[in-house]
Amino acid sequence: MQKLDLKKFNLPEQSGVYFFKQGKTILYIGKASSLRDRVRSYFNPDLGLTRGVGIVQMIELADNLSFIETDSVLEALILEASEIKKHQPKYNTREKDDRSFNFVVITKEIFPRVLLVRGKELQENEDLAGKIKYQFGPFPHGGELKEALKIIRRLFPYRDKCMPQATLKPCFNAQIGLCPGVCSGIISTKEYGLIIKNIKHLFEGKKTTIIKDLTKQMKAVALVLNFEKAEEIKRKIFALNHIQDIALIKYRHKEKEAKMFRIEAFDVSHLSGHSTVGVMTVVLDGEIDKGAYRKFTIKGLGKKKVQIDDIANLKEILTRRFTHTEWIIPQLVVVDGGQAQLKAGQSVLLFLGLDIPVVGVVKDKHHRPREIIGNYKKIIENRKREIILANSEAHRFAIHFHRQIYKQVV
Repeated sequence: MQKLDLKKFNLPEQSGVYFFKQGKTILYIGKASSLRDRVRSYFNPDLGLTRGVGIVQMIELADNLSFIETDSVLEALILEASEIKKHQPKYNTREKDDRSFNFVVITKEIFPRVLLVRGKELQENEDLAGKIKYQFGPFPHGGELKEALKIIRRLFPYRDKCMPQATLKPCFNAQIGLCPGVCSGIISTKEYGLIIKNIKHLFEGKKTTIIKDLTKQMKAVALVLNFEKAEEIKRKIFALNHIQDIALIKYRHKEKEAKMFRIEAFDVSHLSGHSTVGVMTVVLDGEIDKGAYRKFTIKGLGKKKVQIDDIANLKEILTRRFTHTEWIIPQLVVVDGGQAQLKAGQSVLLFLGLDIPVVGVVKDKHHRPREIIGNYKKIIENRKREIILANSEAHRFAIHFHRQIYKQVV
């Protein structure tokens, strides 16, 4: 498929789910806050760097496209997971196979819990598996799913941790309106069952059914002159028709960021092996993006004690960073150090199947940048200032984080 082919599909500036196809066969399913912007991003010249070889191959095979518009980003997120599960597209392999992706489950208890669990836990926790009544997912975008659950919980408060009728005092979530009061016994099993039914319908993409049911309830309570309850249901119907998913809209900006040149720099800091930490800093089109900085407390990848091994620690940071598939893929990775650090970075990305350029910043005895190494002369020449900026920020940020951790220890 070529970019020029997109005109005939008349893609809207609306949230929804899109389907890349070869004939009638669905190759890939994705969701977007803007269908037009998102689908167009697949035809950027740097697609191989931002999305990987598999997606490039998918675009070459695709000769057809369809989409479903949704009223909100939240509904697009839910619909995407449902369609992936239904059609099992070849190029959504990660979404259907990766055990680290998330599922929403509803337990089969008198007062069911609504839980966010990882695929690995579903497979390995037999006790949990036996308690599940409904399961939705997998959801490949973990961060977005957490934001979605916050929105859903404000619409339909549910139980996740508290024990039914365990205390006269409502739990903290009940006090802030996120639990209907299961813990203090102020809601009946019948009333709570209606909440769970609505949550189930929402994850099944049946918002219209929810609104019809709520409208019937509103009329019924109004008939018995319970106008306060009727007004409460009316507000809920209005909220469903005007879902405020601003928290999810921020991911639309990430789609735009994917078109910008993103540099990620990594560094490690410790004091004789104590309080070892790592960081990631980001420079986006020449400007630092502090909101994208990340901190890593070194775990030692299963070792009982974190050793003074900067190479191993760097590998751990990079491995953990690139398992976050919801984060935007950079166009360049910068490591602090010489050939050993450069090779460490390259080996991690190679193992993960990521074709991202890696460069290293070598320092002099005063810890000033002396040389940038790597087999990417053109990138180094064109992006020298940005590389040094990202590296400098990583060094500063790592030392600051290390000092915070060290103070807590001592």
